[in-house]
Amino acid sequence: MEVKQAVEVAKNHVIELFSSEGIANLGLEEVEKKGTYWNITIGFSRPWDSNIGAVLSGARSRTYKTILVNDEDGRILSVKSRIFSEE
Repeated sequence: MEVKQAVEVAKNHVIELFSSEGIANLGLEEVEKKGTYWNITIGFSRPWDSNIGAVLSGARSRTYKTILVNDEDGRILSVKSRIFSEE
């Protein structure tokens, strides 16, 4: 599987999995291939990520999920939260 295909599989899975939560601003954050697996981090916004305090300060938060995709058949093996540290 090529990287673009793996990313598309991950994005589609996130869209489907979180469809009831009104996600927006979906975007690719990171891609890493490890052996026969792709670790793909997708970022998106949920309605509660933009509370009034965040809007007024200009600092809106995002949700990040790392999707583990099997390179051989495109199966999703896991969806995990990804937290970026502020450095």
